[in-house]
Amino acid sequence: MPTAPTSQVGEVGFRVRKLYTGAAGCHYNGSFMQPLVAVIMGSTSDWETMRHAVEMLDSLGIPSEHRVVSAHRTPALMAEFAAEAPGRGIRVIIAGAGGAAHLPGMVAAQTWLPVFGVPVQSKALNGLDSLLSIAQMPGGIPVGTLAIGTAGAKNAALLAAAVLATTDEAIRERLVAFREKQTADVLGSELP
Repeated sequence: MPTAPTSQVGEVGFRVRKLYTGAAGCHYNGSFMQPLVAVIMGSTSDWETMRHAVEMLDSLGIPSEHRVVSAHRTPALMAEFAAEAPGRGIRVIIAGAGGAAHLPGMVAAQTWLPVFGVPVQSKALNGLDSLLSIAQMPGGIPVGTLAIGTAGAKNAALLAAAVLATTDEAIRERLVAFREKQTADVLGSELP
């Protein structure tokens, strides 16, 4: 998924974002629905981790959008995305980043929406650099920081579902069913 060229960022925002969002700008089992959660990442290489958040949201019937929004390579697009997200109906942002991992914090600084940060495992420090960068936000700009890698992406989606479930009974029922199934699977498991 390419990032928007800097020269286009100042033009009509929706048109620019639509070019870089993918089919219809929303992901939910192939059909269009108003996305409630935005899953963003700093580069295409983060997709291997962040796809697990999108898959978990899909399994819970929560429509989401996903795209690359780089804090360093497309800072104007990032600021515009974060500022406009509430007006587009987004209720939670999940931001994954590796290395310096500035994306979650920079997005949180631009919006009042809850932001969950997923540290993507890096080659240099195994994701510890990303974890510390996301977790060590200054007081007043919170980012809910998850585990490094796939587990963090899945749990970010579950936390987003829990936030939405406080006001959406259908999502609450699906989240409770997921947890009950998870418990039943563990209770029903047998070792060889």
